[in-house]
Amino acid sequence: MPVPWFLLSLALGRSPMVLSLEKLMGPQDTARCSPGLSCHLWDGDVLCLPGSIVSAPGPVLVPTRLQTELVLRCYQETDCDLCVRVAIHLAVHGHWEEPKDEDKFGRAADPELEEPRNAFLQAQVVLSFQAYPTARCVLLEVQVPAALVQPGQSVGSVVFDCFEAALGAEVRIWSYTQPRYQKELNFTQQLPDCKGLEVRDSVQSCWALPWLNVSADGDDVYLVLDVSEEQRFGLSLYWNQIQGPTKPWWHRNLTGPQTITLNHTDLFPCLCIQVWPLEPDSVRTSVCPFREDPRAHRNLWRAARLQLLPPRGWRLDAPCSLLAEATLCWQAPGGGPCQSLVPPLYQANVTVNKTLELPLLNAHPNLCVQVSSWEKLQLQECLWADSLRALKDDLLLVETRGLQDNRSLCALEPSGCTPLLSKASTLWEDELRALWACPMDKYVHQRWALVWLACLLLASVLFLLFLFRKDHVKGWLRLLKEDLRAGAAATARAALLLYSAEDSGFERLVGALASALCQLPLQVTVDLWSRRELSAQGPLAWFHAQRRQTLQEGGVVVLLFSPGAVALCHEWLQDSASASASAPHGPHDAFAASLSCVLPDFLQGRAPGRYVGAYFDGLLPSGAVPALFRSVPVFSLPSQLPDFLGTLQGPGAPGPGRLGERAKQVSRALQPTLDQLLQALGDPGGPGGGTRDGT
Repeated sequence: MPVPWFLLSLALGRSPMVLSLEKLMGPQDTARCSPGLSCHLWDGDVLCLPGSIVSAPGPVLVPTRLQTELVLRCYQETDCDLCVRVAIHLAVHGHWEEPKDEDKFGRAADPELEEPRNAFLQAQVVLSFQAYPTARCVLLEVQVPAALVQPGQSVGSVVFDCFEAALGAEVRIWSYTQPRYQKELNFTQQLPDCKGLEVRDSVQSCWALPWLNVSADGDDVYLVLDVSEEQRFGLSLYWNQIQGPTKPWWHRNLTGPQTITLNHTDLFPCLCIQVWPLEPDSVRTSVCPFREDPRAHRNLWRAARLQLLPPRGWRLDAPCSLLAEATLCWQAPGGGPCQSLVPPLYQANVTVNKTLELPLLNAHPNLCVQVSSWEKLQLQECLWADSLRALKDDLLLVETRGLQDNRSLCALEPSGCTPLLSKASTLWEDELRALWACPMDKYVHQRWALVWLACLLLASVLFLLFLFRKDHVKGWLRLLKEDLRAGAAATARAALLLYSAEDSGFERLVGALASALCQLPLQVTVDLWSRRELSAQGPLAWFHAQRRQTLQEGGVVVLLFSPGAVALCHEWLQDSASASASAPHGPHDAFAASLSCVLPDFLQGRAPGRYVGAYFDGLLPSGAVPALFRSVPVFSLPSQLPDFLGTLQGPGAPGPGRLGERAKQVSRALQPTLDQLLQALGDPGGPGGGTRDGT
């Protein structure tokens, strides 16, 4: 009876099938043939020299298929080694050449020339075996009566006993003839170890093997190793990847019985366990018990990451190989499902941890890659997500080519593909370009006739209202003007304020500035008003999300410099420990977290048009702002408020007169808080001292 080696408390997979093996007594190699063949095994091994392929002079025997079977070679009843039996199937390759007329006459005169056809067809078959650290080649002579030779037909098989190999080893077998008439056959096999064979009582190396039990209790999985108290053994946990080498995760040398605890979040389908006694040339037992565990598959998809790499690359990173399907799709603005496209990606067994190329001529922000498993969408990533570009309101046209080079175009919409061309003729084309003649009358006249009629009717009604209700029309136009202004305010430019949270007084000053800017056509974002989201996401994640949204909407990031902010910038730029000049930073300080994203924009020249700098009069000298940040406009507040507001509002900013009025409003809201802060810091100028530039 087999020894129970594996126990599962949950449905982690079936118990392995235990195989009972045939025993061969004695160390001698042997060969035997199927009926009708005669064979002989040469004594000793031969050199493994396949040589080059030559043309067959006539019918020859060649190997066509290899089969293996595991047996035990035993020297005593309890002293056996694993052995690989190999069966070589042979067939006839080539055919007899028909003799010429004069040869036929000669053969009739000399019957001895007919002897080859009545003799045997002979072949020397080489069998090559490799299993680290063993490599062997044996030679088999095979004969078949020439009368039984039929070109292309199988003639039988030869069985060789046997090649010794270690438990759990990977073996490779080749077979070819000498001389060689075709490409050699090859076969690779992973041999089982002690756990899958009924060999524990016969193979001595399995006697001291640590036996492993796996059980589960709630969220924990226990690895229980049943060994004696004094036995030392190795335990390794690794990820067994089909696409690439194994990746070790955890390794320990242990003594005596052990129980290892794993959390359910550590489980993956490719997580395998290997145990072995710490002895020379010991047998290692490996098991991968979580291949069918639903929790392991959920963890695998949570850990998987899909990336789109410019200009046309994509990559799926995961700890294990995935049985998944990847498709290319088109994401239209306004949401809705991503619509699958024709260019195929890898349909099954997507290669993980390797950069692949999208089958596209050009990239587009609306193109996405979807990864699905068992018809369930698992991952989706679009090209616009890795850039600051938003989805475009573009229409995707699909060209279909039918028989006789018939072509048609349709527009891809959520409801399907709407045909666009009824009768289109190709005037000229080459491999890169084409000229089309398309009838557009039904698309232009029929589509826009009702629209033009409605516009004329509306214009007539408005004209009549203007004639009969002139005063009411003036009031209505006034209301319309106010609505347009309100609409412009609703679509105001976004501004993200970043500052170093030094003390409560400076935070009140930033809050006063943010509140005053909100009265203008600006959408202001500042961490003072988003503390809950900042605590939940963390400063870096919050800033990254706000920065991306602001720049995608055409907004601007405002850097408010203070002594603490300047000190932080110098620390990042100089990589020195000048922390004494900077104030302590709280857990909600987005400025310190944002420097890792802001500084690369300035160093790589991407800051102009995206960033604006500012500092407060009297709090910071004008020359204290690091030179790196002066690649963008830097303003002193409130003395340069008109220019500051004009830069913030961008191309849609009002005229100088209107900007001056708004600057006065912001200054009246900002000045009292600034004066209080300067007074608290002991500014000799005191409040009401006008412009303070600190110089």
